[in-house]
Amino acid sequence: MCFILPTFPKTEKLCKREAIQQLFAQAEALTCYPLRLLYAPVSSLEASYQLLISVPKRTFKRAVHRNLLKRRLRESYRLQKHLLPVKTEKYALAFLYIGKELADYATIYKSVTQLIEDFSHQLTQE
Repeated sequence: MCFILPTFPKTEKLCKREAIQQLFAQAEALTCYPLRLLYAPVSSLEASYQLLISVPKRTFKRAVHRNLLKRRLRESYRLQKHLLPVKTEKYALAFLYIGKELADYATIYKSVTQLIEDFSHQLTQE
């Protein structure tokens, strides 16, 4: 029997209130419909990148739909996080779903790809 380690562990999830507040206070944003990526350097993080995913309850009343979108976002990020640049500075990231309708996996995957590329480009310019 073979066990596969998870590639999106708890240490890569943004959970601490102080880090989340710092992210939203200092964040810079990139947008690729139906997603927005907020990012900010936060020195107190455990991993070099920690991620927060948010789907608004106001837009999607049913938890089933919110959870579906969050699962699609998480999986898209998990498969593409290797594209993030290796930095000594630690960053907090937040994917916010800004679309008004359910997007299929392919659309979310393309948006995540574009946002990660744009984010990498922004970091290399600094």
